[in-house]
Amino acid sequence: MKIKDACAVITGGASGLGNAVARHLVAQGAKVAMLDVQEGPGTAAARELGVAAAFVKCDVTSEAEVNAAMEEARDAMGGINLLVNCAGVVGAGRMLGKNGPMAGDFFAKVIHINLIGTFLCDKAAAAIMQKNAPNEDGERGVIIHTSSVAAFEGQIGQVAYSATKAAVAGMTLPIARELAQFGIRVMSIAPGIFRTPMVASMTPELQASLGAQVPFPPRLGQPEEYARLVQTIFEIAMLNGETIRLDGAIRMQPK
Repeated sequence: MKIKDACAVITGGASGLGNAVARHLVAQGAKVAMLDVQEGPGTAAARELGVAAAFVKCDVTSEAEVNAAMEEARDAMGGINLLVNCAGVVGAGRMLGKNGPMAGDFFAKVIHINLIGTFLCDKAAAAIMQKNAPNEDGERGVIIHTSSVAAFEGQIGQVAYSATKAAVAGMTLPIARELAQFGIRVMSIAPGIFRTPMVASMTPELQASLGAQVPFPPRLGQPEEYARLVQTIFEIAMLNGETIRLDGAIRMQPK
């Protein structure tokens, strides 16, 4: 499949990695629908990107909202053949913190947004994609998860976050195997330290310190690099059922 033919749903599309994906895809001639709870930034982003972009307000933890948003996105673009899951929260906190043990509700909230939200979007998009006309390779669509290096080297304070990102990577292969019969591929990207809005809010000195931890190139990852990998995954049919680390060879320390 060629990226210019993509009709992409991007969760968390109002900012960060999701917004970078939306910008890149539109620049390559694709259509995008950005799903996000941030209505103001999402509407502004869609307006800036022009007629090829749409914004749909959606809380990925709500099954009803996700199903309705996917249908609205399908109608706006004339179909869906790419889903990029970027919606998520960091959910930092120690299991045994200064104020006592982590509340179970906090842990559950991170799981609900990062993991269950991804699953709800996967199944809603796949239900639409399976009805697409196949191309010459039999492809009908591509689903991409955002995992993290924290899935493999979770740091102290990342117990909830790491659990979700490991789970997102872990469900990639079984979903890919199940959806193979429909010609739908499933992949995960595990970014390292990227210049997201959270990192950009840090002091220049701290950003430089984080970037210096990366073996090569010794800098923060750029959201555009994530977006370019999304394009590569979409266009190379043999990429399926795997998690790709996008991290400059970093291996995170305990803290």
